[in-house]
Amino acid sequence: MEAVIEKVSDYERERGKPMPTLNHAYIQKNLLVSLDYRYRKTHTILSELNITMPERPDTVPDIAIYPKLQIDFLHDVTSMTDMPLTVIEIVSPSQSDAEILTKFERYFNAGIQSCWLVMPSLQAIAVYSAIGKYQFFTDTTTLTDSATNIELVLSEIFA
Repeated sequence: MEAVIEKVSDYERERGKPMPTLNHAYIQKNLLVSLDYRYRKTHTILSELNITMPERPDTVPDIAIYPKLQIDFLHDVTSMTDMPLTVIEIVSPSQSDAEILTKFERYFNAGIQSCWLVMPSLQAIAVYSAIGKYQFFTDTTTLTDSATNIELVLSEIFA
């Protein structure tokens, strides 16, 4: 039997996550625009932000949703120690369910209220309020996150 060794890119090694694809980038942009348009006055929507977790290592979710933050352009922050309300992860073809659920378990243990799992190939989002407890939304519905009351029209995300 021959062993197959997959090469891990510098991006994946540095960030501890798969390299984004075209679908990933497109959906992430759509999520950021839609969420920012609806919630800019009440929330801060951030992309690729380093978060210091209570248990190492740190993590970088695709999107983090915070209550409205005061941004200080003179004094930047390299890693957030306050946990966001919600994290959004866009699944990549190389990621396993176990890998995602392990991340979500860490997020919930750190006090994050909800985790969204975006599945591009299904054009769907699962909103987790705890491990094993989630709602499944397809592109013909309006997503409602019961933990944060954030709503999103999925047809805008997968358009």
